[in-house]
Amino acid sequence: MMKKLLLPVILGLLILGFSVSNDFQEISAGVAIFLFGMLMLEDGFKLFSGGYLERALEMATGSITRSLGFGAIATTIMQSSSLVSVITISFLSAGLIPLLAGVGIILGANIGTTTGAWLVAGFGLKVNISAYAMPMLTLSIVLVFQRSKYLRGAGYVLGGLGFLFLGIHHMKEGFDAFSDQFDLTRFAMTGIAGLVVYTLTGAVATVVMQSSHATMVLIITALAAGQISYENALALAIGANIGTTVTAVIGGLTANFQGRRLALSHVMFNLLTAGVALVFLGQIRDMVDVTSAALGIAASDIALKLAVFHTIFNLLGVLLIVPFIHRLVAFLERVIVQPAEDLSQPKYLSEAVDEFPQTIQVALRREVHHLYENAVELIVHGLNLHRTELFETKDIAATVKASRAPVDFDLDARYEHRVKTLHSAIIEFATRVGSKDLPAKAMADVYLMRDVSGQIVRAVKSIKHMRRNATLYTQRPQGVITDLYNGLRTEIARILVEIRALDQADPEDRSSLWLDQERIQVESDARNTNQTIDRLIRERHLSASMATSFLNDSNYAYSGMRDLLDAARAYYIDTEDAMAEVERILTLDEDDLQDMALDRPNGKEGL
Repeated sequence: MMKKLLLPVILGLLILGFSVSNDFQEISAGVAIFLFGMLMLEDGFKLFSGGYLERALEMATGSITRSLGFGAIATTIMQSSSLVSVITISFLSAGLIPLLAGVGIILGANIGTTTGAWLVAGFGLKVNISAYAMPMLTLSIVLVFQRSKYLRGAGYVLGGLGFLFLGIHHMKEGFDAFSDQFDLTRFAMTGIAGLVVYTLTGAVATVVMQSSHATMVLIITALAAGQISYENALALAIGANIGTTVTAVIGGLTANFQGRRLALSHVMFNLLTAGVALVFLGQIRDMVDVTSAALGIAASDIALKLAVFHTIFNLLGVLLIVPFIHRLVAFLERVIVQPAEDLSQPKYLSEAVDEFPQTIQVALRREVHHLYENAVELIVHGLNLHRTELFETKDIAATVKASRAPVDFDLDARYEHRVKTLHSAIIEFATRVGSKDLPAKAMADVYLMRDVSGQIVRAVKSIKHMRRNATLYTQRPQGVITDLYNGLRTEIARILVEIRALDQADPEDRSSLWLDQERIQVESDARNTNQTIDRLIRERHLSASMATSFLNDSNYAYSGMRDLLDAARAYYIDTEDAMAEVERILTLDEDDLQDMALDRPNGKEGL
């Protein structure tokens, strides 16, 4: 309701302002151009994702100092604390960084955002930066039409900087001209009332523009033009820090519980910083005067002194929080409790991870692994086995033979609840991110994981189809038919055990050769099944009805084995690794597998 009312009010006020003053038009256009430049900067840096930015973010989790440093440096380079917040929430939601590191990055971003005020006050107001903007925009257009995403990213970044410079220029020119006609200092307010009103004004302006950078530029240019008092400018700067938390809150709404924790930490930090700045404003102003004098800043250069103030009160906030950061994290974990695990719901997929290729890939891979863990439970129970016993046994065949009692559970209902819902979420996620402009490699990985999830689901369906007869013929010894079904159960169980070993192995130790050997064995057994069944019927060890049931169920079983092996290959084998590349060259294709299966004399014992 508020959003619906806010938009017409803002548009109405802008139209009224346009009709009253041409200078207001130039100031408004300057703000719009500046915000457009911010958007271009964000889009440009996003094109560099999947590379240096993500690797740097992952390395920033080693200590609080590193996290603070990354947040400060990244925000200084990108000139957008909002983008850094969104990136951090995305990585935190995907499980790539811990909450402690995320909080550290957010604190560092608040320090990094102060550099924008220094650039505008120290450079933007004293140099004709529009002269730099034009060549930058011209060069950026050439780059954004290149095919390389890195060149396009550089073009967007260059264009974004050009529009930032151009926006600052128009805001400065507008306020300079505006001061000849109107004196806004008539509306200056002193005392507590002034602090409250202008702090709220700065917060609202930042919420509307969704950028504390834009608000600070507007404040500095208005201050330099003499349109607001220094005292009111300080309050506006404090309000801008409060308003910028809205971006993190919005990002947190689409994130998981970790993302919401980070958004809350951002709000708490900025409110604490603003509260300290308001309470100790007099003392901080004295610190600004001393620091400015030490830096050689003239007492009359109130624009630069505002930049000093912005830096000091943000640094004070960080210094107050850092000693208690572990307690803050513990508090966040108590307030926003990790929800009880619901195996039927996605754990890693959310809109918060959609923005960056690496978080998309990692979140999707982890969700596919979550699906596989659910599937393993259904497959093992569908074979009337128990995971603990199976994964700890030294003799899989003996364990299978001894497991006769049916596991009492509804396989169909469990499939709908634990597997189908996750598979649907994975398909929906892959479809959603497929519409994004992702790098070819990232997009290929998304579609590969989507296919892996399909293979896992088909394997579960295969066990569903064969479970009834497998239970019927293995509850008690019934001769050859029991041995045949136990043979199928053993082979499926053995593949699950080997895939688990593959999962627990170090990535560099994983090999595709076992998968090839196992696939050859499966094809050999599948081809020899008919001959074996024919022989058993002739020797009167098997009735025709039993033989028909087993042939149908063996087709399901071998199909499930193929799907499990193919899924394991796609998920675990890293084709970028040198050894894996050699193995890939040696890997047998489907025709090779069929030919080698034909060459095998008899497959496994019992078939």
